[in-house]
Amino acid sequence: MIHWRNVTAVVAALVLLPLAAAAAPAGKVVIAQGVDPTTLDIMNQQEAPASIIGAHIFETLWERDPNLKIIPALATEMPKLVAPTTWEVKLRKGVKFTNGEDFNAESAKFSIERVKDPKMRASSNFKPIESVEVVDPYTIRVHTGKPWPTFLTVMTFAQAAMYPPKAYAGKQPADISRQPIGTGPYKFVRWAKDEEIVLEANDAYWRGAPKIKTVVFRPIPDDAVRVAALQNGEIDVAVNIPPHLANPIANHPKLFLTTAPSIRTIQLMFQTHDFDEQTHKPTGVYKGVTADKRVRQAIQYALDVDEIVKGVMDGKAMRMATMLTPLHFGYDPALKPIKQDLARVKKLLAEAGYPNGLELTLNGPQGRYVRDKEVAEAAAGQLTKAGIKTTVKTYEFVNYLNNLTYKHKGGPVWLIGWGTPTIDAETVYGPLFRTGSNLGTYSNPDLDGLVDAAQKEMDEKKRLALYHQINKLWIEDAAAAPLYQQLDLYGASKRISWKARSDERIKATEMTIK
Repeated sequence: MIHWRNVTAVVAALVLLPLAAAAAPAGKVVIAQGVDPTTLDIMNQQEAPASIIGAHIFETLWERDPNLKIIPALATEMPKLVAPTTWEVKLRKGVKFTNGEDFNAESAKFSIERVKDPKMRASSNFKPIESVEVVDPYTIRVHTGKPWPTFLTVMTFAQAAMYPPKAYAGKQPADISRQPIGTGPYKFVRWAKDEEIVLEANDAYWRGAPKIKTVVFRPIPDDAVRVAALQNGEIDVAVNIPPHLANPIANHPKLFLTTAPSIRTIQLMFQTHDFDEQTHKPTGVYKGVTADKRVRQAIQYALDVDEIVKGVMDGKAMRMATMLTPLHFGYDPALKPIKQDLARVKKLLAEAGYPNGLELTLNGPQGRYVRDKEVAEAAAGQLTKAGIKTTVKTYEFVNYLNNLTYKHKGGPVWLIGWGTPTIDAETVYGPLFRTGSNLGTYSNPDLDGLVDAAQKEMDEKKRLALYHQINKLWIEDAAAAPLYQQLDLYGASKRISWKARSDERIKATEMTIK
């Protein structure tokens, strides 16, 4: 109630009105990613381009700040472990989805139980969850089948987004992808496939309306075209700047370069078994050459990754011994990368029954990662020289995911980049190497047992020791050929203020237009 006797308050309120109007969302920012997402049903994917866009529309219970510290979002505080397999979560009141539905315990229950459904492509990350109990309208308890130390970090995934249960009850992923509805700072406007996705500021956002009114995401797979669009002022942010163009952008009068050591690593994956597309379980022994560990080891020893980093990446990448970076829990600094050894390659191939060498196909995406096609071609050249004649096949990224990797058909060798915001070994080994995972093309019962043990170990020192053991087994069995940790390079227009993050999130809410 306004107290009309307080004249000073009335005058102050009137004076503030023009300022409030000036603070309304304004301007437009255009962000160019290398590829279009496969879907905007954020639970039904495991790729950064979709997650980056989805994080503008949807929100999670917790999130990471620009320094990667976990902070509450739609939860009001950190979760409380009330029993060894029960996490209690307090939810934020007064939050609405952009369709007008209230966010509450029913929303959280619906969302968490949906993302753990095996039909969802992100479900591998949420397997420990058994059920969600509504305690009161703004309190839930998440019950897990075993102790789960990374519950909090996994729930920061974009895939753990909160969905409106009334609007989405019974809806299929295609329906949700066409009409994404969240509580986030932006509302979905339209998606013209392979052209643009347009978002508009959510004026009723619970944290206050964002500063920038319109955000447009454009897929531009070709590096040169993407950089040219940045230089011409057609876009404001460009991902995956080719290393050799970093200095020209840094020295450009209207542009700036911003970089961050990434949580993403690039590697060659191997197929060892055939898998069912629906259950993700092995259906039999794979007949490809990479079913033999000696062939996988030969591929590892045939590669000169230091030369790829120097020649293709212009030195702007860091060689890794595994898929864990120094930022990851589970990283072991004692492990050293495998060095090229052509004599050993010849010996391994002969032992595997290929004394005269062999032929294989290396599958990979084009336009998704920094110089991904060129990296694949450089690796193929080295393999061919070592007696493993390699043909490279590259695909548009959505096609690559939908028709190869999600269907366990990437083999015999396929290139992928992997980085998840948990920054924890669990979400490397679980989704990619645990038998029955949504993306895996590898199976090893010994590794499965160790991964399962680590996933429920609540003692941090014991959990770290288990991951160090897993790292060594993973290397010894040649589960994949790790290449390097990305140094993420972004080009941006000087008309905006923005700084790159190590988790690859590009948030318009962290930008301002000058």
